[in-house]
Amino acid sequence: MPLQKPWRDLDRGTVASAPDRPGAYELADSSGTVQSVGHGVLRDELKTALAYGDGDRVRWTETHTLEQAQELAADHRERLE
Repeated sequence: MPLQKPWRDLDRGTVASAPDRPGAYELADSSGTVQSVGHGVLRDELKTALAYGDGDRVRWTETHTLEQAQELAADHRERLE
């Protein structure tokens, strides 16, 4: 099951609006096909993804801890395999 959030363009504005909190995220191509799932401090992770051109779109869910983010990302990653 994908993260139940709307897709956003992965651009500087989106990165700037991302929370400085732990969470899980999905990166997708321009058609919305998920390419990768990750976790960490969202703003930092998305800055890196933008810098390396890792995707065109992103959606995320905040968590309270990095451990929760890691578990959530692992659950979503299993779906892609």
